[in-house]
Amino acid sequence: MYENRSFSDKAWLVLKGLGMGAANKVPGVSGGVVAFVAGFYEEFIYSLQKVNMKAFKLLINGRFKSFYRYINGQFLLLLILGMVISYFSVSKLLDYLILHYELFVWSTFFGMIIGSIYFIAKDFGHWNREYLLFLLAGVLVGVAISFLEPAKENSNLIFVFFCGIISVSGMTLPGLSGSFILILVGNYVLLLVDSVNALFDTFANIFQGDFSWIYSVERIELLKVLAVFSIGSLVGLVSFSHLLAYVLKRFKKATYAVIIGFISGSLGVVWPWKDVVYKTDALGNAITDANGRDIIQSYNRHFPTDFGTETILAIAFIIFGVLIVLSLDWYDHHKRTQHV
Repeated sequence: MYENRSFSDKAWLVLKGLGMGAANKVPGVSGGVVAFVAGFYEEFIYSLQKVNMKAFKLLINGRFKSFYRYINGQFLLLLILGMVISYFSVSKLLDYLILHYELFVWSTFFGMIIGSIYFIAKDFGHWNREYLLFLLAGVLVGVAISFLEPAKENSNLIFVFFCGIISVSGMTLPGLSGSFILILVGNYVLLLVDSVNALFDTFANIFQGDFSWIYSVERIELLKVLAVFSIGSLVGLVSFSHLLAYVLKRFKKATYAVIIGFISGSLGVVWPWKDVVYKTDALGNAITDANGRDIIQSYNRHFPTDFGTETILAIAFIIFGVLIVLSLDWYDHHKRTQHV
């Protein structure tokens, strides 16, 4: 099932992992969409499915090469390498771009999701009434999730473990954004900003020979939270993959119809023209979390009323986002025709 890869294929796989990791960081964008569009979604799911009791027996018995081959280790390691690099590079860049060029970032992702819908739907084939119902169900769930009200931050380790399980939904189920789910449960900043920054700062301190962070209670707590979150993510990744592999084998077209619906429903989350509505008390004062940050209540989405330079640029970035995804399709088609 698994192909032999050239050096360029391996490099591309790391870059795809980098894109997947970056997408998982952005609320409303699903890393699973990247896997789908880049053409490795099914291999990703089936490779994760191989992390089972047989794999653990091979590992315990010291049969490391057999274990590595059985779980498609080269593929998973290269992909994970790209994701790890992303969290310390592209994710930081995205934080900066969202802070300073928010409208254009959301516009690009909005365009990429539109392109993804076309990419996945173009080879679907015949749509009957059953598949249309699955599509509608996916759209309704996607839209319903996008309008839920965010909860408060919670650093309880059991809850953090649960957050890890649900956060990887975006990797395994295209259209369902794990980072947006973390916003809804109130832990996005804690788990994908504060704890990741704590790890980054810790590595920087170690590199500089500074170990004073060991005495920082706050730093240790954040690292502990990140460790539990990572374990939960691993558990969720493996368990979700087993479920999806089973569903894909038996109900492939129905699953694809739901996925297309999910992605379509998620368009509301990344709609570029929106204002953040923060929670306030009866007197209109902002309600903050334990770290003094304003708590998000919802988003006020609207259509642009002023068609000035900023709006025109935003529309241009939407088109650019569509073209990014379509270029992957064109590249894939070109690659296949060369091998014929």
